[in-house]
Amino acid sequence: MPACSGFHLCKSLCLLFSDRYEVLENIHDSTCLVMLPFFLLCSPQTYDAVEPLDLEEFFMSQLKSGDSALMQEFGDFPDDDLKVEQVEKECRTIRHSVPEDGVELDPHVRDCIKSYTQPWLVKSPTLATLTDDSGHTLTSSDFNLRCLTPDKRVEGLLAFSSHEELDRFNQETRQGNRHPELFALYPPPDEDDTVEIRPVPDCPREHIGERVMIRCLSIKFEIEIEPIFATMALYDLKEKKKISENFYCDLNSEQFKNFLKNHTDHIDPSSTAKSAIFSITYPSTDIYLVIKIEKVLQQGEISDCVDPYVTLRECDSGKNKDKIEKLRNQADSFCQRLGRYRMPFAWATVNIMEVINSATLERDITDSENTKGGKSSSIERRGLPRRNSERYSTIDEPFCNVSGFKPATITISTIIKQVCSIKLDMSPVNDTPTSCLSTELIPLKPVAEKSTRLIKEVLEFPSSEVYVPHNIYRNLLYVYPQRLNFVNRLTSARNITIKIQFMSGEDPTSAMCVIFGKSSGPEFLSEVYTPVTYHNKSPDFYEELKIALPARLTERHHLLFTFFHISCQQKQNQSGSCETLIGYSWLPILNIDRLQTGQYCLPIILERLPVNYSLHTPEVPPVKWMEGHKGLFNLEIQAVSSVHTQDNHLERFFTLCHALEGGVIFPVRIREEKIPENKLEHELKLSIIALSSSSLEALVLFLHRVLDKLFTLIMQPMVIAGQTANLAQIAFESVVSIVNSLHNSQELIRDQLGRNSLLATYLYWVFRLPDPPRDMQNAGSRYSTMGRATAATVGSMLLQSRIRSSSNPDIPGPHNSAEDDEVKNILSAKVLTSIMTFVFSLLQQFHEELALQMVVSTGVCRENAYKYAWFFFELLVKSMAQHVSQLDKYNIPRRSRFSDRFKDDITTIVSVVTAEIGTILVKQQKEVEQAEKVNISLAFFLYDLMSLMDRGFVFHLVKNYCNQMSAKSVSMPTLISMRLEFLRILCSHEHYLNLSLFFSSPASAPASPCPSISSQSSGSCSFQEQQRILALFELSPEFKQQHYLTGLLLTELSAALDMESEGYGKTSINAIYSLLCAHDLDHRCIKPEVRAKVAALYLPLVGIIIESTNYLDFTGTGKNKSGGPDDDLENVPPINQSVAMAIAGNPFNTLGRNALLSMQGKSIATLAADTSRHLLVCFLWVMKNADRNLIQRWTTDMPPSQLNKLLELLTICISCFEYRVFCTISVLFFFHAVFIYHPGTDRTMGQREVLRWRKDLTQWRQTNDRQDKTKAELDQEALISGNLATESNLIVLDLLETIVQVRTVLNTLKLFMYISVCVCGCVYHRVCVCVQFGDLLFEEEAEQCADLCQKVLQYCSSPVDENRSQACATLYLIMRYSYSNNFSRVKMQVTMSLASLVGKSSDFQEEYLRRSLRTILAYAEEDTEMQNTQLPSQVDELLRNLNSILSDTVKMREFQEDPEMLMDLMYRIAKGYQTSPDLRLTWLQNMAEKHNNRKCYTESAMCLVHAAALVAEYLSMLEDHKYLPVGSVTFQNISPNVLEESAVSDDILSPDEDGVCSGRYFTESGLVGLLEQAAELFSNGGLYEAVNEVYKIIIPILEAHRDFRKLASTHDKLQRAFDNIILKGHKRMFGTYFRVGFYGAKFGDLDEREFIYKEPGITHLPEISHRLENFYSQCFGDDTLVMIKDSTPVDRKQLNPNKAYIQITYVEPYFDDYEMKDRLTNFEKNFNLRRFMYTTPFTKSGRPRGELNEQYKRKTILTTMHAFPYVKTRINVIQKEEFDLTPIEVAIEDMQKKTRELAVATHREQPDAKMLQMLLQGSVGATVNQGPLEVAQVFLNEIPADPKLFRHHNKLRLCFKEFIMRCGEAVEKNKHLIASDQKEYQQELKKNYNRLRENLRPMLERKIPELYKPIIRPRLENR
Repeated sequence: MPACSGFHLCKSLCLLFSDRYEVLENIHDSTCLVMLPFFLLCSPQTYDAVEPLDLEEFFMSQLKSGDSALMQEFGDFPDDDLKVEQVEKECRTIRHSVPEDGVELDPHVRDCIKSYTQPWLVKSPTLATLTDDSGHTLTSSDFNLRCLTPDKRVEGLLAFSSHEELDRFNQETRQGNRHPELFALYPPPDEDDTVEIRPVPDCPREHIGERVMIRCLSIKFEIEIEPIFATMALYDLKEKKKISENFYCDLNSEQFKNFLKNHTDHIDPSSTAKSAIFSITYPSTDIYLVIKIEKVLQQGEISDCVDPYVTLRECDSGKNKDKIEKLRNQADSFCQRLGRYRMPFAWATVNIMEVINSATLERDITDSENTKGGKSSSIERRGLPRRNSERYSTIDEPFCNVSGFKPATITISTIIKQVCSIKLDMSPVNDTPTSCLSTELIPLKPVAEKSTRLIKEVLEFPSSEVYVPHNIYRNLLYVYPQRLNFVNRLTSARNITIKIQFMSGEDPTSAMCVIFGKSSGPEFLSEVYTPVTYHNKSPDFYEELKIALPARLTERHHLLFTFFHISCQQKQNQSGSCETLIGYSWLPILNIDRLQTGQYCLPIILERLPVNYSLHTPEVPPVKWMEGHKGLFNLEIQAVSSVHTQDNHLERFFTLCHALEGGVIFPVRIREEKIPENKLEHELKLSIIALSSSSLEALVLFLHRVLDKLFTLIMQPMVIAGQTANLAQIAFESVVSIVNSLHNSQELIRDQLGRNSLLATYLYWVFRLPDPPRDMQNAGSRYSTMGRATAATVGSMLLQSRIRSSSNPDIPGPHNSAEDDEVKNILSAKVLTSIMTFVFSLLQQFHEELALQMVVSTGVCRENAYKYAWFFFELLVKSMAQHVSQLDKYNIPRRSRFSDRFKDDITTIVSVVTAEIGTILVKQQKEVEQAEKVNISLAFFLYDLMSLMDRGFVFHLVKNYCNQMSAKSVSMPTLISMRLEFLRILCSHEHYLNLSLFFSSPASAPASPCPSISSQSSGSCSFQEQQRILALFELSPEFKQQHYLTGLLLTELSAALDMESEGYGKTSINAIYSLLCAHDLDHRCIKPEVRAKVAALYLPLVGIIIESTNYLDFTGTGKNKSGGPDDDLENVPPINQSVAMAIAGNPFNTLGRNALLSMQGKSIATLAADTSRHLLVCFLWVMKNADRNLIQRWTTDMPPSQLNKLLELLTICISCFEYRVFCTISVLFFFHAVFIYHPGTDRTMGQREVLRWRKDLTQWRQTNDRQDKTKAELDQEALISGNLATESNLIVLDLLETIVQVRTVLNTLKLFMYISVCVCGCVYHRVCVCVQFGDLLFEEEAEQCADLCQKVLQYCSSPVDENRSQACATLYLIMRYSYSNNFSRVKMQVTMSLASLVGKSSDFQEEYLRRSLRTILAYAEEDTEMQNTQLPSQVDELLRNLNSILSDTVKMREFQEDPEMLMDLMYRIAKGYQTSPDLRLTWLQNMAEKHNNRKCYTESAMCLVHAAALVAEYLSMLEDHKYLPVGSVTFQNISPNVLEESAVSDDILSPDEDGVCSGRYFTESGLVGLLEQAAELFSNGGLYEAVNEVYKIIIPILEAHRDFRKLASTHDKLQRAFDNIILKGHKRMFGTYFRVGFYGAKFGDLDEREFIYKEPGITHLPEISHRLENFYSQCFGDDTLVMIKDSTPVDRKQLNPNKAYIQITYVEPYFDDYEMKDRLTNFEKNFNLRRFMYTTPFTKSGRPRGELNEQYKRKTILTTMHAFPYVKTRINVIQKEEFDLTPIEVAIEDMQKKTRELAVATHREQPDAKMLQMLLQGSVGATVNQGPLEVAQVFLNEIPADPKLFRHHNKLRLCFKEFIMRCGEAVEKNKHLIASDQKEYQQELKKNYNRLRENLRPMLERKIPELYKPIIRPRLENR
């Protein structure tokens, strides 16, 4: 790129960073991409694509034999991979449906039949797949370690070997059993992002809707006396349309069939079908099956014919036998005489969709019971639902699952007063059954081996248009006689039938046998009679005639209608025919050469038919007409034809096109118009223009034929009247218009690339080059032989061809030229066997003419042509492919396949389309999607051209495209993503690797002048050699020129990363990722040397990734986080960016290109987590497959700063690809730490103390939306994930091994190697070397030891024996070594690690872990060297402690479904760690997480408050700061329970010793983080007052740190909390409490224990009862568990010892009167609760309820061990108090409660009228006023005799006085609240109130005198 003005500004600014300026300047001089300063990095990058190589010349002259052999691995390249081949059409029938042989066909018919029968011509694709499948099973465990059998111990565990031997052994082990394909272990690319996938259109097929088979089982009447016939068809009531042809069914017995044998010549098997397959394209709830029943014509009305069926019964055979036999004889007589005539008899309907939906619902219910589906449902049909009925409304309109319902049997019994029963079978049809016939009666595949009853397909008449082009020959005509009107004719003709014939002439013998027969008869008939309606002069007909139209129709073909009167009863002295002729009518089939369809009303002739009547319409001949030539006969004709267009525009176009082919006599007749030859051109142009005016349905039906004809007109100029007429332009414009209209139609679908599916199908399957004229020299031919090229041009081209081909050594030999023989046969007319024939083919080529038309088009045509360029691109490609397949490719090189003019046209087209993309974006901002589609179509065009044309020419097109798009991308950044998609498509080419000249890349390091680069003592190579090696990893101009497509893609990636745009970066990374994935899974890249060559092609990618490390987000959260106390500690990134920088050797975060960005304070990570993973897996793939020697040379010459970046990248890779929880230890930290402080690096040790590895946060947090995976899927996913983690770690280990062999830090750096190898399940010997690094492991950083212990423990629970064995050996070695150093630390760390593992890992295998503990114990017992020490006993003690933790864990797992018991166990474990603050903190956090998952936010917050109090206790012991809380005492305002976190005394446990309290939470920031999480959870739980108390502790800490930003955030949160208190106030719903008692030995420890359960607000008693009952029923069985329904005390003696009892009682918080003074708010009444109360009503007689004067109440007060809310949701009851209330005291309580409710409702700030009226209604309402009044009458009516009750009596009297006062206030309040329509209600309330007050007045005014006497002497009894 030339220097720009901005670069000088960049230089001046970069002088501020002198050490960076040189880098920028070198980059500017050496590459085409400028690295701009920070203020320009966000703008789109522009660049000029380099000039590509002349690829053809390179192939011919530069390839070596070795490269050629390697190149052949990828197919016969540079031979063509884009070939055309023929594919036989799939025919549903055993033969094609075509007219009979020997008939001369019209040109149009001939073309249609050829189109429907010729094979498809397609381009052949290639595919490759890879599969993997495996699984494993698990076992159970035991609790006693000594009873377990230990695993096999590792032999020679303590036998140390030399380092060199270990190195060699481990290298061999690492390379064994490696997975060759890395990407096979990685999730495949998202299909939504794969723009390079071009979907293959479905093969054209005959349209078939959803299919249903209906089998007629029986039609039975109460009496059977005559044959009956059934006709079935589908109707759509909503559309008011018949949607299928008729199906005729005959279920008569042989006896009744014999009645008609005189009228049946023979019976074809096809007419005996009883099953029909109906097709439904548009399912609807309005589709009905209509069944019409006919019988043989007989004398009498229909009602007369029905009467015997109603009155006679077979069951009354004794009475009616003679009558029935007489009726049969009469029927036999009628059949003998009138057997050919039918009459209507009955009909029935079935709602098809209702049956289907019912069967579908039944299937959903019964499938689980009847998995084999052997039974079918039976549905009784008792009536047809009306549209507005309730039954009809239950049908769900969208639910029309036609293909998935269960087979159903339908019984219809509503016909003729239920004397007839029709039984049908209905089932879905997914595959065509055997013995099936098409609608043309041609057998369908598969053909039955045995002769079985046939099944007929019934032709559908879709209710709406179906846009599917014709694909088979079908030529059917349907005739529907509708009505006849003889009312005005004075004649005796009343039993009228019509004989209908299809005539080919006027002779009676010309009746053609083309009418499809009905049931039990011939397949085809020459005449058909309509059914007769008895004694009806104006009958309505329902007959349907199906006619197979002849392929060639003439003007003589017509329909002849003969009208007869049928004499039902033979008169005396009358013999012979029963028919009386009435008249005739006819209808010509063709009207001016067009098939007649539609509605007609024909007159009837009374005389004999005149001569030549068929040549005229019935209106013309001068004969005697009935009723004066008036139309009397109505009929309708419909055609279902793939030959007759039935569209004026299409018919005119086809006729004129065939006129051009010769063989016609001018003038050409089109309807009433005659066209002479000199007007043919003009009329043809008009017809072409008019094509766009044809109906969409007709255009689609004949789309293939229309496009074929238009392409023929484009290809060849025509000679008309001696003049050459070039119709190419107007034909091209018509094609563009059709393409535009099809795309704009809302009815037609498009694929994911925006292509119209009909057009895509045509191009892929149907299109072939137009056939040239059969005889080019024939005078009758109208094709012109003139072309654009001259003979001299052609001769010159041929000469050049010979010269080039003779000098081309790379043209394959004849043995590789085998071509498909079938293709040769198809294209035989075009195969050129001589030079002159080749010259002729060059003179006229379709692709040249098409390209020319695209170039010269203008206006709207040009705009639409480029808008839908995909169509013309694919058309060009397929025509070019067919052209290339004709050429002699071995004598004609690629460069000469296409003319220079054609190449110029292609260049112009590509340039215009590229410009059009920008134009669409500029003019129409809403058309971004359209621009993307055009861009993708252009990419696929060039993709295809690379298989057909000169590759160098195509690369120039790519270069021009990139430069054009780059120039515009500054103003339109959207173009960048389009450019990336464009390159991604090109790079998906099958021969992309060869196109990128991968075989010319250096797969190995150049010859070194040094003796040995693998030897560490070898000298350094020359500076030039180092630069050469380093240049291989840079994106140089030479690389981009030689590996053109790869260079462009990598340039885009580098530019996208520089832009800091996540969207562009993701697109470019996904392109690289999908490309490498394709290489990895390509069967042609199996050989290691090929993979090395391919990997070398992507070496610059490594450099780009290393420089972009800071852009990666490897947290798994996808968000950028910054360090500090305000971070959510549960969502801290696995590796803080500053930590990552420091451990990589750059603590100031000034690496690479981010130096300027970091100074601006920008966030570093700009790529999403999944995108970062894609980039990292690409890096690992290159490292895995690249040549080892090359990598070794590269790392040898690498500067230290670059090496640090590489190590940082490896750190990220390990963190990123960890296997869920069982992940590889992130001990690369050790490697970094040692490397940083090595004397060979420019690093100091000043940053060492501030760095601490953040444990438990390094796993990659994987997300998956699917929650319904099967166990097999989960097992497979786990296996693949584990393999990916293993392979990625091994790749890193390989690379690190390479590094440590050539760097000078061998002894120190191997620490990481040894530990990682062990954890990866490799060789245990590596761990033995940990003795060299004991100080680092066990003394410097406690959490390093913890990390190691936790990871090893994870592998101790592995189900894989080998992994478990190695882990056990490793853990014992750690214990053994630490025994002499600091064994107490190891014990602590192992215990903490196991506790954390148990608490957080839901998938660890405790049975395997227990077995591992036994194995470690065996190691200790068998270690002879240590038997005289305390190690075996200490190991035994440690393992017993670990086993105890596991035992509690087992119990926890048993109670996973009982959250209260689970939390009790976790609480007990946490309580046991009172002297281990770290472990107690871990378990408190685990409890908080469990509560949070259950949405118990308050309890979760309390766990964190306890954790914070624990931290505060130990912080106060370490530091004495005034702003810190003084231990847990400071927290008692939040909850008094927190005092239990008081620390143990210093002499028992001292912080800062033995690694105690050294976790990250035991810091001030950790304390603040815990409290902030607690505050957030309190807020989620609605306890906003507690939020205030929490922040009272946080604020002093923040003030001391002057963290004003955090203070502002804190006060903002406080404001929101207070606002919520004000807004929500009394609306908040706190917990609901229940007493739960457990009784029975089956409960174990819970027996006879009572708890208070805290449930969510508004939890009803049945809810908790149902939950506990369900859980314990599963534990003990339904018969064992008993739920006690009442709250009476439980008598243990009356309980069954073999059962378990649970008693649940609702309780309320209880407060003494003095407490209520302090608990004023709703929150205070629901916080810090320890006392609860419930009441039990009883009577002295033992009944719970009684009269008012005998109703007692027992109050029970329960006190819990801790106050709610607590860290658990249930707390033990530790004290119970009971006292009883007398009946009058119960009454006092009830009245006080009513009074309080009235007072609250009356004095609310915003009164609730409904609530107030409800309370009033319960107090003074007329219907319930007996309540308070009855209480007063019982207790106040008389003064009690017992003086002890005086005070109670007086208290109740005063309660009533207050009650009546409150009622009065409420009535007055309601007066102001009611609406105008409630005045009467108010008056009624007022009247009831006054009545109640008057009734109470005497009792309220009566006082007890003794209470008001002066007190002289206090008396004990009156107290």
